[in-house]
Amino acid sequence: MSGQKATKLRLGVNIDHVATIRNARGGDHPDPVRAAHAAAAAGADGITAHLREDRRHIRDEDIDKLMNEIGLPLNLEMAATAEMLEIALRHKPHACCIVPERREEVTTEGGLDAAGQHNHLAPYVAKLRDAGIRVSLFINSDMRQLEAAHSLGAPVVELHTGAYCDAVDAARRDEELARLTNAAREGAEQGLEIHAGHGLTFDNVSPIAALPQVAELNIGHFLIGEAIFGGLDSTIKRMRALMDKARAEASGKRIA
Repeated sequence: MSGQKATKLRLGVNIDHVATIRNARGGDHPDPVRAAHAAAAAGADGITAHLREDRRHIRDEDIDKLMNEIGLPLNLEMAATAEMLEIALRHKPHACCIVPERREEVTTEGGLDAAGQHNHLAPYVAKLRDAGIRVSLFINSDMRQLEAAHSLGAPVVELHTGAYCDAVDAARRDEELARLTNAAREGAEQGLEIHAGHGLTFDNVSPIAALPQVAELNIGHFLIGEAIFGGLDSTIKRMRALMDKARAEASGKRIA
């Protein structure tokens, strides 16, 4: 079995950093929910939001509004804590992605240690799945982590692309891309749905989008930052076009 291969590559737009700008001075502007509406209009397939323990960007009322107003699937990124589980079970978003979280980090610094935290994670995965929520684990491209995700019963993994995106030379970038390629193939062969994200930009997204096993990319910080210069609508549309072009060329279907 060669593993399930995705057809149309989905784009999840993470709106966290609209909230980061809002929270820098307080008040209600810019509104991350308005950004979610704009992302939907521009062709996003889903909205991602990370409700952190310290509420540094997305706040509880944002999740309330997203669930009530946005027609797209909501992917709630969350730490494996009792508080976040209670919030997820109350709202029942389309998906929950369990991520590592340290209060002092600026952004998520690495993948979840699903192997080392197997017993801690098991009840969270089970309770979310029992509630009908699609569960994903944000992990590094490591076979032990893929096996742990499969053992835990998580149907989806999101591969952390940070090391690939941060590589400063071509050799290191190729090494990290090979690791992601192998993980995507191995995970799909285990029956996992493969997603990827973290640090993706116009310049580096194409090789990841070309991986046939990858079903979804989640991109946020770059899109929000680039929107300052080109607008959110055109930024998302350009990212969508780059993803579609890479996927089509990888499958031998050349597009203009």
